[in-house]
Amino acid sequence: MDTATVSWFKKMMGWLKQIMLFLAFSIVVTGLFDIWRGKDIERDNLPDMKAISLNDEMVDVLAMSQDQTVLVYFWASWCPVCNFVSPAVDTLSAYYPTVSVVMNSGTDEKMKQYLQHKDYSFDTINDNEGLLAQDWSIRVTPTIMVFKEGELQYYTTGFTSLPGIWWRMVLA
Repeated sequence: MDTATVSWFKKMMGWLKQIMLFLAFSIVVTGLFDIWRGKDIERDNLPDMKAISLNDEMVDVLAMSQDQTVLVYFWASWCPVCNFVSPAVDTLSAYYPTVSVVMNSGTDEKMKQYLQHKDYSFDTINDNEGLLAQDWSIRVTPTIMVFKEGELQYYTTGFTSLPGIWWRMVLA
């Protein structure tokens, strides 16, 4: 091997090492933020999350989670970060039971039109007055919760990637 090839290889390995360190650091920092932001969430005496979805179906998250892992997604149509997270949630909704709670975003009819326009298929509860979000101490959109066997397993807020949500569902 000539010296130019070895030099190029060393540079690439150096960059790869830097990228891997950055990713590891990012995972640790975001994990610590999740823990800090989730400190106010009650984990033992969870409030009911029973409501009628926009499809006129009764949704009971804690009952649903007795048999399977359930993803709960608090979001808003006016939330810019939600525009990036919602497609990932929609993708996962084809594989996992998913309940979304849209907060302070408008009437049922307006939300049905919005979901249809975006081609989202996840079940949605319209929390137009923010009462359900208030019961659950939700202060940030988007907020993602993972329930299994009636217990809150994972909680995160802000931007979350498709792999990030998927891993939480798998590990629950």
